[in-house]
Amino acid sequence: MKIFTAAQLKACDQATIQSGTTSIHLMRRASSSCAGWIKNEFRYISRFYVFCGTGNNGGDGFAIARMLHDDGFDVEVFVDKKNQDFSEDAQVNFKRLKKINSIRIRDFYEVNHLNWDNAAVIDAVFGYGLNRPVEGRIETLINRINQLNVPKIAIDLPSGLFADQIPEDEQSILNADVTLTFQFYKRSFLHPETGAHCGRIVVLDIGLDEKFIQNTETNYNTIDEDLIHKIYRPRKAFSHKGTYGKSILVGGSYGKAGAVMMATEAALRTGSGLTFTMAPNCANFVLQTRIPEAMFIQSGDQYIDKIKIQDKAVYGIGPGLGKEESTVTAFLDFLKNSRHPTVLDADALNILAEHQQLNLIPEFSVITPHPLEFERLFGKTKNSFERLELARQKSAEMQIYIVLKDHHTAVITPAGAVFYNITGNAGMAKGGSGDALTGIITSLMAQQYETEDACIFGVWLHGKAGDLAASENSEEAMLPTDLIANIGNVFHYLKA
Repeated sequence: MKIFTAAQLKACDQATIQSGTTSIHLMRRASSSCAGWIKNEFRYISRFYVFCGTGNNGGDGFAIARMLHDDGFDVEVFVDKKNQDFSEDAQVNFKRLKKINSIRIRDFYEVNHLNWDNAAVIDAVFGYGLNRPVEGRIETLINRINQLNVPKIAIDLPSGLFADQIPEDEQSILNADVTLTFQFYKRSFLHPETGAHCGRIVVLDIGLDEKFIQNTETNYNTIDEDLIHKIYRPRKAFSHKGTYGKSILVGGSYGKAGAVMMATEAALRTGSGLTFTMAPNCANFVLQTRIPEAMFIQSGDQYIDKIKIQDKAVYGIGPGLGKEESTVTAFLDFLKNSRHPTVLDADALNILAEHQQLNLIPEFSVITPHPLEFERLFGKTKNSFERLELARQKSAEMQIYIVLKDHHTAVITPAGAVFYNITGNAGMAKGGSGDALTGIITSLMAQQYETEDACIFGVWLHGKAGDLAASENSEEAMLPTDLIANIGNVFHYLKA
């Protein structure tokens, strides 16, 4: 799914109107979709307080209020009575609302004098058109609503949040429990500084112009299931283990054998035909016992001291690797002598950063840093938007794929494209989850998925397996090994 800027979203609305849909009818589609969703999901709520601005977001709010009232809910609407310079379509819906005597229209300042029992807030003050920090009465209103312990539903965007940029420090932003947005994700939903204000994201299809959507270019996308189904290749009946490639997972050191073990098991579960673990001898017994399907290649006693190059194999290097002197030498020697695309994670990245040897990374390789590892590699950035743009720059310069791990992991390609993953959950924030991702991507590359497809499919598969693990065990109790155990259930899901 494409992600558009605020300017592109406005152009998309205009294209829809020019294709024959009136602006007021488009507003009706949007508000009807929202009202229908709210009615179904919040049917236990008896009273909605709807806060409306002067623009088209406020117009949506007026129409939503009227529709919820028609469905039997108690509704009150709040406006800034000192500023009623409504947009044309908002004015139409405001006039319609005023004809309903049983809907009370109140001023923003009256928020302090309400009965909040079994009530919910609908925020329709600002949408994607906001381009400056809120201030004055609106800022006071947002801060007051944020103090309330009631459900908060944002229409399009939580008020105070921009569509595609980081707000200033201390800027007032409504903290929504649910954000009902139209047709597309916004970039601000997908970054930690801004996404934390949005709660659950629900994308509502309101029939925007398909020709505009198809023809308008953007570097930013979400990974949706339509894309995954285009990438995924079911196994062929007449095939053998050699058909599905050779994966070699390199890592493990004394006390850290579990990391490479999880990477190995994830590679097997993802479908690798031949799977090897290259690790020191101290890991041999546990690996051979836990994962008999994988073959063991000894390197060193307690720490890896040599990484032998095998033809026609994809290497995933880093989980539990350690940074012993012999390991550093072995790893850097490997990179000097192998120019095949490789998956690099964890201590492999830390070694490259500490020894300033990023130039050794083979072209079209994959690196999978979390934010701190990224900082060690490429330097500090002010925020996650800036970090992602630096990743785009480095990906293009080095001709590598960067899987930038976060709550919404982003795949950055050498061509400058960004694919945000929207599967996954907070239960995956545990040591070992990244090791599983290394194994998954290595396995897909070994199976001759194009590197870009392996990264996109890999992060989606990883997150989806994590979602299934959380549904079984809870986010708190799930383990990375539960995630790995659910990879097979994701493939069942894809084939359903």
